[in-house]
Amino acid sequence: MISTPDRRRTITMINEAIEAGARLRKACDTLNLSLRTIQRWRRTDGSVREDARPGAKRRTPKTRMSSGRT
Repeated sequence: MISTPDRRRTITMINEAIEAGARLRKACDTLNLSLRTIQRWRRTDGSVREDARPGAKRRTPKTRMSSGRT
């Protein structure tokens, strides 16, 4: 799994490469990532998606209810 901060850094590096004239595919190849991975990570508003896989580590909600068992 790649953490959200690492995803943000990766997207930033790719965006900088594109602004400098590189093609998206070449930038992805340099980082050994597929083009599809970058497409999944990016949102339409420019932000980066967090890991949404079922096995992803998540914080316990503050509003978690007790199990009710004693």
